[in-house]
Amino acid sequence: MADFEIFVDSCSNIPDAIRKERNIRVISYICTINGEEYVCVDEKRNYTETAKLFYKKMREGADVKSSLIGEERFADAMIPCLEDGKDIILITLTSGLSGTYYQAVAAQKELQKKYPDRKIYIFDSANASLGEGLLAIKVADLRDKGESVDACAEWLKKNIYRMNSYFTVDDLKYLRKSGRISTALAIAGTILNIKPMLCADGGESAKMHLFGKVRGRKKALSAIVEAFDKNVIDPESQTIAIAHADCENEALELAQTLKEHGAKDIIIEYYDICSGTHVGPGTLALFFMGGDRRKNAAKA
Repeated sequence: MADFEIFVDSCSNIPDAIRKERNIRVISYICTINGEEYVCVDEKRNYTETAKLFYKKMREGADVKSSLIGEERFADAMIPCLEDGKDIILITLTSGLSGTYYQAVAAQKELQKKYPDRKIYIFDSANASLGEGLLAIKVADLRDKGESVDACAEWLKKNIYRMNSYFTVDDLKYLRKSGRISTALAIAGTILNIKPMLCADGGESAKMHLFGKVRGRKKALSAIVEAFDKNVIDPESQTIAIAHADCENEALELAQTLKEHGAKDIIIEYYDICSGTHVGPGTLALFFMGGDRRKNAAKA
């Protein structure tokens, strides 16, 4: 087995059992709910229960906030591995939504001075939630087959923008609060029951891109399936992921539909509560390998 460690931030949304089995290390964000701090991935607390509480309180109007993972915390997490003589691949939330990637790069630059013989690769996932997480799981697959840290880094360079993500939200007010849409659009959309269809774009600092609007939740879910059909490559031979912000029944329904459309291996998890502060309860997101987003932006 190749001797390097894989790190992600907690926005990667990897289910606890998988990250432990695959030896993927998580550096957690910290969120606040009405001023009380919650570590997004806490070994002392069940993630599902934390997520259920988080989205319940959001529905009740709680004040929720998230913050960056700073340079020092990244360094503190990586130093023990470097001291053990291990190389590192670290994947972060897209820099288009957070400055966390740049904090990781700053830590890398300082650590590289202290450990010049070690390799430290930092990757902007150009995605969020399990769009980041699936990339880390694939790297774990390659590592466990004996691939080197350099080979895994090359795979990421070539494939990051092949990770497609499509999602819809239930309430536009959270996108309005986070500045993703205007107040006028949020009000009009709520009145007309408009559901925005969003995806990760192909920009260098990938952001959420509005690729369509439909009226009603059922049409939104159908649009996600349509995007999958148009963009997925070899669905039967890859792991596909669904993240939901406390709408589990719809996530299960989507998974069943995707199986009818060729998917075999599907992960379902509660949507990461850090980026969940920006999209809100009722969000449903789909992640899969498909066409390069830089070439096929908003193809859906």
